Amino acid sequence: MPAEINSGNTAWVLAAAALVMLMTPALGFFYGGLTRNKNVLGTIMHSFVVVGLVSVEWVLIGYTLAFGPDVGGFIGDLSWFGLRGVGLEPGPYGTAIPHEAFMIFQAMFAIITPALITGAFAERAKFSTFIVFMLAWSLLVYDPVAHWVWCPGGWLFELGALDFAGGTAIHVNSGAAALAAAIMFGRRLGYGEEPMEPHNTTYVLLGGALLWFGWFGFNAGSAGAANGQAANAFVVTNTAAATAALVWMGMSWAFTGKASVIGAAAGAVAGLVAITPASGFVQPMESIVIGGVAGALCYLAVRLRARSRLDDSLDVVGVHGVGGTWGALATGLFAVATVGGVDGLFHGGASQVLKQLAAIGAVGGYSFVTTLGILKVLDVVMGLRVSEEEERLGLDVTQHGERAYVFDETSVVTLPSALIAAAAPVPEVPPAAKIATKPSAAGEGA
Repeated sequence: MPAEINSGNTAWVLAAAALVMLMTPALGFFYGGLTRNKNVLGTIMHSFVVVGLVSVEWVLIGYTLAFGPDVGGFIGDLSWFGLRGVGLEPGPYGTAIPHEAFMIFQAMFAIITPALITGAFAERAKFSTFIVFMLAWSLLVYDPVAHWVWCPGGWLFELGALDFAGGTAIHVNSGAAALAAAIMFGRRLGYGEEPMEPHNTTYVLLGGALLWFGWFGFNAGSAGAANGQAANAFVVTNTAAATAALVWMGMSWAFTGKASVIGAAAGAVAGLVAITPASGFVQPMESIVIGGVAGALCYLAVRLRARSRLDDSLDVVGVHGVGGTWGALATGLFAVATVGGVDGLFHGGASQVLKQLAAIGAVGGYSFVTTLGILKVLDVVMGLRVSEEEERLGLDVTQHGERAYVFDETSVVTLPSALIAAAAPVPEVPPAAKIATKPSAAGEGA
């Protein structure tokens, strides 16, 4: 190993990458618990399969597009296609860690970002179209936006917009894409007319807790070293999440008379989202404000969405879009040079707010328009949604031929012949393909 490699920094970045990887299956449980039981496997599968899809895409071309040598401020060139030249030596983004360590850490961010969008169209997407959409979105939206925000030469990076761990590149980006997706996919059958409550709140709480745990790698790992900035990011991440969880739960209690379990979990995620861009730039007391405002804003955004006709199934826009926007703006308000080298408005750096607003507008606008374009093309070529019959039966059976739960094997329903192959791929299932089901209700994200 070359002498300039710092083993402590390398160990921390690799451990942080593993923590961030855990967040994507954790997201699957968080989202899966919020859906009806006939769709839980399909929902978790969305997060799980993205790990495979984007891991390969990132190695082949994603990393060089996002972090390769700059081309005009908008994209990286193909110098590192297939990780050519990305190896054991230190790279340009961390002088004390192997280039591959930085690459794999960033891969985990590239994986979870498109997975976040899936909550907007849960319970109605064709799996084949979903696969193509995830790959197209990663190439056309995530990779260039990551270059703008984090790569030297990227135009938002050069502008001076701050994003320590992904407020604009991940959360504003996925939130805007989720809004476009919810519009394009349309409302679920029976939306607003029949119960759609979460089928497994324990999954939601488990997923939320694991997201909180993994987020320490998300934010503290973004320091790129085992140093004081990483320690500060760890502290403010936990503090903002805790504050937001309490605020969301408290507001739910005040509005409904009950202290919502899902609300506490959703609030923690909202706080984590909001502190993400600011975690390398603000102090602990300011993180309480950031988390508290995030809990309140996201709670109100979700309530407002529930009164609209927009079926953002699991409230990606309300939590990630609104929380990410507030966090990016708050970075421009509360940043302090003693932590991250830049002062925000409240410490004398008034221009930083304008830079943050430019980044929010550019990323959100680009993501929304490009996502609409991708989905319009896919709708024409492949179709976005399953058929009405498949949606009523559930995605688990019709898209994957499996069920998450078998509660009562005496309760059966016979599938139409067109669905037998998908619903009963196991040889020992009789030709009638009788599949045990139980009626259930699904819900929306807190």
